[in-house]
Amino acid sequence: MISSFRAAGSLVPRFRTPFPAGSEPIHGGERRGRHGVCTAASWGDRPAAARSPAGSPAGTREAPPAPRDPTARSRAAAPPPAPVSRLRLREVLSRLSLARQDVSEASGLVNRVVSQLIRAIRSKEGSFGSIERLGAGSYYERVKIFEPNEFDIMLVMPVARLQLEECDDTGAFYYLTFKRNPKEKYLLKFLDEDGKLSAFKMLQALRDIIKQEVKNIKNVEVTVKRKKAGSPAITLQIKNLPAEISVDIILTLEVQQSWPPSTQDGLKIEQWLGRKVRGEFRNKSLYLVAKQNKKEKVLRGNTWRLSFSHIEKAMMNNHGSSKTCCESDGPKCCRKGCLKLLKYLLERLKMKYPKELEKFFSYHVKTAFFHACVMWPNDTDWHSEDLDHCFQKYLGYFLDCLQKSKLPHFFIPQYNLLSPEDKASSNFLSRQINYQLNNGFPIFQEMC
Repeated sequence: MISSFRAAGSLVPRFRTPFPAGSEPIHGGERRGRHGVCTAASWGDRPAAARSPAGSPAGTREAPPAPRDPTARSRAAAPPPAPVSRLRLREVLSRLSLARQDVSEASGLVNRVVSQLIRAIRSKEGSFGSIERLGAGSYYERVKIFEPNEFDIMLVMPVARLQLEECDDTGAFYYLTFKRNPKEKYLLKFLDEDGKLSAFKMLQALRDIIKQEVKNIKNVEVTVKRKKAGSPAITLQIKNLPAEISVDIILTLEVQQSWPPSTQDGLKIEQWLGRKVRGEFRNKSLYLVAKQNKKEKVLRGNTWRLSFSHIEKAMMNNHGSSKTCCESDGPKCCRKGCLKLLKYLLERLKMKYPKELEKFFSYHVKTAFFHACVMWPNDTDWHSEDLDHCFQKYLGYFLDCLQKSKLPHFFIPQYNLLSPEDKASSNFLSRQINYQLNNGFPIFQEMC
C-alpha cells in the first residue's frame, strides 16, 4: 500500500533525524534496544586483496579481457559508465528509521481515535460488546519504514467454537458454521441463508457503527474510506497535517480450538526458535479475518481467512535463537535490518512500476524473511557486521522464489503466495531486483 505521505506529495519520502544510536520507537513513543538497524560493512567495502585477481598484486587493477568480436571491440572502445559509488547500508537504515517525535505524535493520535471508537462499538448492545484491541503489522513489529503513517488494529472478537469447512485447495480460506446453537446468540443474525457466518454482514454492521461514531470525534478530522471489494479492513484516514495517517481496522474472530490440518507442516521453527516455542505458538487461539476468497466464482462475502498476525508479531519481537539477541546488553543481529532493506526496495520499485507490481505486497517480503530465518537459524548467521552479506543471501532466496514462482505461506505450506498464473509479474520483479543488485542498488542511492 502506497503510503499517504508519498501519495499526497513527492514520491521521495521525507526523512528526519533518526533515533539516537541504540534506541527504537515503540508504541506510545517509548524507546528500547534496537533490533535490526546495525552497523555493517559497505557494499564493495572489501579489502583490496580480496578484490584483486589471483596472481595480481593487491590493489592493482586487472586488465580488461580482449574483445571477442567486432561488436564487443566497438563497445570496449566506448567510454566506460560512471562507477557506482559505494553505499553503506547502515546509512540507508538510519534514514529509514522513524523519528521519535513523529512516532509519539502519530501513535498518540491513533490511540485517541481508536479508543473512542472501541468505546462506542462496545456500547452497542449485543454484537460487538466483547471485542478487544490488538496492534498488528509493521509498526507494532518495529519494522515500519519511512513514516509512522500506517497502523493495523485488529478488533478481536472471542467465539466459543466454530465448524471450519475449507472452501478451496489453499488451506487458508474457510466457511464458518456453528455445530449447535452458539452461546453468542447475537451472531445468529449474521448467518446467511445457508447457515454460514457472513463476513460481509459482520463487516457492514461494524462499518456502520464506526461511520456514525467518527462524526463525534473532536479536534481531529477522521473519515472512513470507501470499502475495497474483498478487503478485510475498514480504513480510516486521520488528517495530521501536513500529511495523513491510515488506520486499518480488521475484524478478527478468536476461536479457542486446534489449528486446522493445513497448518500441520508449517511454522518449522524448531531449529530457529525451538520446539518448545513452536508448541506454545500452536497452542494459541485460532484467528480468522473477514477476507473474501477471490477464487470463488460467485463472491458471496461468506469466507474467512486464517490469520497469524499475533504469532508473526511474537516472532518478530523475539527473533533470536538466543534469548538475549538484540537486547540492550546482548549481541546484536541484522535480521530486521535486512527485512527493512528489502521492504524499502520493493516499496520503491512499486512506486516506479505500480501497474506491473500491483500484485506484490510487503507480506511477500515478510514471508521470505521468515523462511530465511529458518534456513539460517543461528544468531551468528546474522551478525550485525555482516549486514551486506546477510542481505545478499536473503535477497538471493527471494529471487529464487520469484524465479520458481513458489513462495509457500509460512504457516500453510500448501498455500503458494506466488501463483504460476502471475509468472510474468514475478519475472518482471526479478529483472528489476537483479538490475539493482548488479548496479550497486542505485535506487538506494537516490535517498542518500
